Amino acid sequence: MGRFRTHVRAHLALGLPLVGSHLAQMAIGVTDTVMLGWYDVEALAALVLANTLYMVLFLFGSGFAFAVMPLVSAAAEQGDETRIRRVTRMGLWISTGFALGVLPLLWFSGPLLVALGQEPALAADAQSYLRIMGWGIVPALAVMVLKSYLSALERARVQLLVVILAAIANAGVNGLLIFGALGFPELGIQGAAIASLVVQLVSVAALAAYALRSFPAHGLFHRLWRPDPEALREVATMGLQVALTVLAETGLFSLSSVLVGLLGTVQLAAHGIALQLASISFMVPLGFSNAATVRAGRAFGRGDGVALGEGALAALALGLGWAALAMALFLGAPALLVGLFIDPADPLRGEILAAGRRLLFVAALFQFFDATQVIAVALLRGIQDTRLPMWIAAASYWLIGAPAAWAIGVWAGVGAVGVWLGLVCGLGAAAVFLSARFWRRARLVGDQAPL
Repeated sequence: MGRFRTHVRAHLALGLPLVGSHLAQMAIGVTDTVMLGWYDVEALAALVLANTLYMVLFLFGSGFAFAVMPLVSAAAEQGDETRIRRVTRMGLWISTGFALGVLPLLWFSGPLLVALGQEPALAADAQSYLRIMGWGIVPALAVMVLKSYLSALERARVQLLVVILAAIANAGVNGLLIFGALGFPELGIQGAAIASLVVQLVSVAALAAYALRSFPAHGLFHRLWRPDPEALREVATMGLQVALTVLAETGLFSLSSVLVGLLGTVQLAAHGIALQLASISFMVPLGFSNAATVRAGRAFGRGDGVALGEGALAALALGLGWAALAMALFLGAPALLVGLFIDPADPLRGEILAAGRRLLFVAALFQFFDATQVIAVALLRGIQDTRLPMWIAAASYWLIGAPAAWAIGVWAGVGAVGVWLGLVCGLGAAAVFLSARFWRRARLVGDQAPL
């Protein structure tokens, strides 16, 4: 029990700043959602559509940054500073190349959204947002690489500070540009996009400056233009597998937005609010999962199977403990939570509250599944096992979750609640199969089997 407590404390020391960083990052999106919800429900619905496309591309590109974390943590455990520099720099290369490659999709997003069955007016507003915010994907993915690098070196507090300041700045600029305060032009959804772009640029500059000052021996940006084919191939291979794993899950949630979008503006607005609340909750196990990747990567780097297993149990205990609290909150105060996002004077407030309350009841059901699957896949990433988990995630979300969402929500006519029940099916399958994969692989690490 004493060793277990030691692992819990270690995960808390690294994980809590990462949780705070993720929550502060999420606060930027929540601020956009709340302010646009108070500005105009149509603008809120357009933001939901815009973020659906943006987040699919952003999270796919983040896969290359996520690959940097276990590679750097294992290299740090072995004292290999050259390898730390190589994989981080090539992570920046790949992330930047990907970001530039997907910019045209964001620029011409309107016709794509219309082709997916969305209302032309909402699609046009979403495109106006993405034509500004789309440029922010370049610094946003660079931020993800630098955060992975610093997390692997157990420097999480600076990330928390940078993101908190960014969230505060985003709220201030939003107030000026969405509503036209203090003589600034009233830009609505475009104002939210400008604020988010500015925040991403400032964030990447701050993290880069900290990395240079704290780890000058790594020389991250020295001759950054020089290619490193071996490290590039390694990061690209693992990163693509991680990206496809992430895409499998985020794609399912994006599909849910598309399916709910077919049901009308009220259902889509309620879905966006409930999804935002579920995403806020998810940031806590996500932060612990990042810590699990780093801790597992270090145990893997030194071949310590016992520490790997004990650390995994500690990470799961923290994630599931939070899931229980989130479930109680969603079941106990759904109307209060949803009501925070809607102007009391909005004529659609009552309909959105009713729809959002039902969706939060379903969200409560998948809290344990969501926490388990994200920690399991992070542990697998820490021991550099990414290929089969990619296929497990794809099968869970797209052979189980997606068909269930369509069948229950659309074909059976249950509506948005039915779509969300499909999410429960997909997350449950992923939690079971990914956990089984980790414990099987963990027994092969080191001379002794973990618990």
